[in-house]
Order: sequence, then C-alpha cells, then structure tokens
Amino acid sequence: MSVIRDATTFDELIRNLAGLPFAWGRPRRLAVAVSGGSDSMACLEVMLWHGRELGFPVEAVTVDHGLRPETSGEIEAVAGHCAEKGIPHAVLTWKWRGAGNLQAEAREARYRLISDWARSSGIDQVALGHTRDDVAETFLMRLARKAGVDGLSEMDRRFTRHGTTWIRPMLDHGREEWREYLVRRDIPWIEDPSNDDPKFERVRVRDRLKALSKLDIDAGTLSEVARNMSAAREALEHYVRREAARIASEENGDVILAVDASRQGHHVPREILFRLRRHAMTWVGGGAYPPRSDAMLELDNALQDGGRHTLAGCIITRGSDSRDDPVPWRISREFNAVKNMSGPTDQPWDGRWIIEGPHSDELEVRALGEAVKDTPWRETGMPRQSLFASPAIWRGATLVAAPVAGLAGSWTAKATGRGKFDEFLQSR
Repeated sequence: MSVIRDATTFDELIRNLAGLPFAWGRPRRLAVAVSGGSDSMACLEVMLWHGRELGFPVEAVTVDHGLRPETSGEIEAVAGHCAEKGIPHAVLTWKWRGAGNLQAEAREARYRLISDWARSSGIDQVALGHTRDDVAETFLMRLARKAGVDGLSEMDRRFTRHGTTWIRPMLDHGREEWREYLVRRDIPWIEDPSNDDPKFERVRVRDRLKALSKLDIDAGTLSEVARNMSAAREALEHYVRREAARIASEENGDVILAVDASRQGHHVPREILFRLRRHAMTWVGGGAYPPRSDAMLELDNALQDGGRHTLAGCIITRGSDSRDDPVPWRISREFNAVKNMSGPTDQPWDGRWIIEGPHSDELEVRALGEAVKDTPWRETGMPRQSLFASPAIWRGATLVAAPVAGLAGSWTAKATGRGKFDEFLQSR
C-alpha cells in the first residue's frame, strides 16, 4: 500500500513541476508535438491534465518525415490513441531533399511546419517532450565541440521560434521516470529503432553517458551543470543589456556599437562585447541561430585593424583604431542576402521592414541595390553599403520610392518587424 501511495505522490510532484512554464503565461490553446515515443506520449498525458485543471484545450500534432517504412504504422497508433481520448490530432508531412545533415534538417522542418500549422490553427503554445536525459546528451555533444557557456546551458524551457511560443515542461525528470508514469496509467508508447542506431551521434553519446555513470556522472549531474550554466548565461545577458543601453544605437536598421567608450574609464569585458555583436547580427540578419563562436573569433581577427567582413547575412564594419578617433562597429544587412527577395508592400519585408504608403498590387518591395545612384542617398548620412540592402518600392523595373535612401515620397520604412534592438535583447 505504501508503494502505491509513494508512487501517487511522486506522480503529483512531476506533474506539478511540468506546469511551471505556465507561470509565464497560460495558453489559449496548446498543442503537443507527438511522435509516439515515451517522452512525447508522457508530455501529451501531463499536458492534458494541466489543460483540464487550467481550462485550455490541448491538441496533438505529428510530423511525418517519411524516412522509415514503420512511420505510417506509428502515426496510426498515435492517431488511434488520440481518437480514443477525444484529442484533436493533425499530421504534417515533410520530404527530405537529400542534402545537408538529416537530423538537423528534420529538426528545423519540424519547427517550421508545426509553427505554420499552429499559427493557422489559433494555437499559441506548443509543448515538446524533452527530458533531463536530452539535456545531458546535448551537454555532452556540445562539450565535444568545445562549446562555451551558451552551448552548455540547459535547453530553454520557454522560447519563441517562427512566431510560435514553445515550452519544454518535462526537463526536471528523466526518461525512465516518465516511462514509469506512463506504465502506471497503462499508456503504451512506440520504440523508435533509430534510438539504437550508432550512426546517429545522440545514440553514441547515450552509450558514453552510461560509461560516465561509473564515475558518478549521470544525466542528473550533467543536467544540474547545464542549469548552472544557464544561470551564468542569464547574468551575462543582464550585463549585455546594460552595456547596450550605453554604447548601442540603431540607425535605419543598422546597429552601431560605440566600442571606443571602453577607453574612457569604463572597461567593457570582451565577452560582453562579443555577445552584443552576436545579438546585433542576429537582429539585423534574422537568423534562427546566432553565429557560431569560431566564426565570431574569425571576425574579430579579420577586423582587428579595421575594415569590413561578412557574416550571418550581415556586413560588419569596424573603424580604424587610433588614439583620437572612435572605433565604432556598424552591423548592416548584406545585399547578397536580400538581392533576390521580393514581396508585397503591405507585408513585412526581410522579416523586419514595415512599409507604409499607397499600397497597390502593381507594386512590390525589393532591395534598392545599384539603384541607390538614383536617390539623394548622400543627404541621409547613411553608408552606401547599408542602403544597397534597404527596402525599395518597385513597379516592375521602375523605382518608385526608396524611403531609407531619401527618395520617400508618400512612403516610410521602419525596421521594427522584430521589435527595436533593445526589445530584442530583452527576449534573449
């Protein structure tokens, strides 16, 4: 009898901890990404409980990658479980192009497909079934790549990607604990054969984790280290925002860092400047991930004596170092990253430019490019290289307006689609 009572108490504990992400905002409608494995099935079960308690509907969504013949049967099993429980269930399909890293391509496809589906379905949060074991495995994989504080930090428990809020409610407990939770509720799951295939890095890492347990280094230990790293990252980001308020400014979609301020009795640690530049590139370039540390180090070396460099869809320019002149860093959009990008004037362009003016179906937004010569760009004080990648309104091959380059007419263009840079930093 005591075993049952202890198990019941433990189930209440892990179920309640899984509700912590809702302290930052309760969803109107929640979806759970369900593959049929134990982690996602446990996530679905515990989110259904929270949905009943907190009053929000829960749906399931499965991505069919079409990579294994068993996939259709697994999806049918998930669909059958959802039908039995009365849970709405959507299936999204993806086809691999056959190029690039398969697991990385599949992961990004899942985020993109589910985000598109969630937005069109009125779902504002999506739950992922990552557990403490995933945290430990990711930690070891990144450790092998010599990652820094950010790379070794715990997975974000709540984050935004492709316009959708994602939560990871199960990180406080391990896979076996969640499987026991399912067993006590007589809920089956599917064993993915790829979980035992050593050609995948994560599978090899799991074997190494078993070996490390002999040294009392287990998933719980590494998960706690990752959480400590997250605390360190949070402290560093606090000082990044503080320095940004002092030395960062925006100018028509560019970010300027007045790094010379560090010579005026206020030393800025290299790591803080490093992070600030990386965030500026992410804001300007719109990448899903910030530039890698090795690429950032290469950038530092390339611009040690001034000049310009391209990285992450940006042009980074640094003034020459001297005792009298400032040494600003300017992060601008790279023309080559947007030269083939076009869209209607009443929709955000390049993910951040909001255009206002006499919209028409005959008009479109494209990069200004070489047509900068047809504008009074010198009067704006903006660098020519920045204006190349600025939005312009076109009617076919005819330039109608280029608001940032001084040819405005009735048009305006503001780089506010991702929020202001300081607002962007607050979300990091």
